[in-house]
Amino acid sequence: MNRSRSLSRVKRLQLLSTKLVESLLAGNYRSVFKGPGIEFDEVREYVEGDDARLIDWNVSSRFGSPYTKTFREERELTLFLIVDLSASVAGGLGDTERREMVSVLFSLLTFAAVQNNDRVGAVFFTDRIEKWINPVKGRKHALRLIQDMLSFRPEGSGSDLALALRTSGEALSRRGMCIVVSDFKTTGYLKDLTLLARRHDVIAVRVTDMMDVEFPPVGTIHVQDPETHRSVVMPGHSRRFRKQYRAFWEGERRQWLRDCRRLGVSPLEITTDDDPVARLVQFFRRRKRR
Repeated sequence: MNRSRSLSRVKRLQLLSTKLVESLLAGNYRSVFKGPGIEFDEVREYVEGDDARLIDWNVSSRFGSPYTKTFREERELTLFLIVDLSASVAGGLGDTERREMVSVLFSLLTFAAVQNNDRVGAVFFTDRIEKWINPVKGRKHALRLIQDMLSFRPEGSGSDLALALRTSGEALSRRGMCIVVSDFKTTGYLKDLTLLARRHDVIAVRVTDMMDVEFPPVGTIHVQDPETHRSVVMPGHSRRFRKQYRAFWEGERRQWLRDCRRLGVSPLEITTDDDPVARLVQFFRRRKRR
């Protein structure tokens, strides 16, 4: 990608993110999240009505009277983006490819965090950890993140979401928000998603296109899996095949939604034909009402 086109895309994405922040957050950014949690502040003498479960027994025994711990809400939110760059995300049908939509979502969320003076970091993954960027504040950092996202060319082609989730869970010590952006066309990640959701506020963003819903009524064609490179014959002329195809992917979608809700993960589906700002606004407003 040449430099002028890249800068033009970054400026456009920055304008879209401003629209997102203004439309959605209206000065109350953290209200759409479950919150970054609380951190220890100090101990003080226990007074009637305090929660007895918060008594600091070590301090109390030292001073001979009960003392209780006090806490405060963490002022700084950490946003961490777990981004799938596997081969299945690279293609797609419609006006926008899946990879393009992933880049737009990544940029919008990064700029939104920076505008609210929060730390933002990311991990890019395929069948390996492609790149890790520690959460940092600042516009300069955000621009580097977005430039990396727009220009990054992964070495791997497969998808090991479990590895990315496990690595993120082990590395992120402070509670924050983790947003997973993927097509979720992989397996074996539920255990690691469960563990991540116990410590962080997790949102799963599933990026899809029309081929994840309907197979086009075409003749018999050979389709190659972009990750395994296996080729299969698809009888697109067969009404029965297209019905089975639709039922299969609808079943996959419903199971994904059930898994997310069971684990306490907020699911968001975005197609390549969607307006990403409108979908994010709709999603976070609904989440805020809850």
